[in-house]
Amino acid sequence: MMESLKSKANALKRLLPALALALKHPNTPWHAKILAGATVIYALSPIDLIPDFIPVLGYLDDLIILPLLAGLAIKFIPKEVLDECQIASEHLWDNGKPKHWTYSIPIVIIWVMIIAVIILAIR
Repeated sequence: MMESLKSKANALKRLLPALALALKHPNTPWHAKILAGATVIYALSPIDLIPDFIPVLGYLDDLIILPLLAGLAIKFIPKEVLDECQIASEHLWDNGKPKHWTYSIPIVIIWVMIIAVIILAIR
């Protein structure tokens, strides 16, 4: 069972760069772009719905939410677009992480918004 989970996790890591490229593809429908964007942002974000330090439950969101988002995005992306993006993305990321710093911009924006809300709540 652990080998099956590991293989599925590795397949998901290979799929994330393709979803990132599908965001920019002109033939990707807008609703698929929203789902693909949510998947990539959630995968790269250090913010989880359930923190990883909570035993067992901490990893459940990564095992359930991320594959669910990816599966929904794949369902709405045309097959030829996804195939093209998978071929183009083979060398886009290293070890499941983007080579380009620009992919961190949405995560930084989320953290700035969270910090701003906390500061406003404290005042």
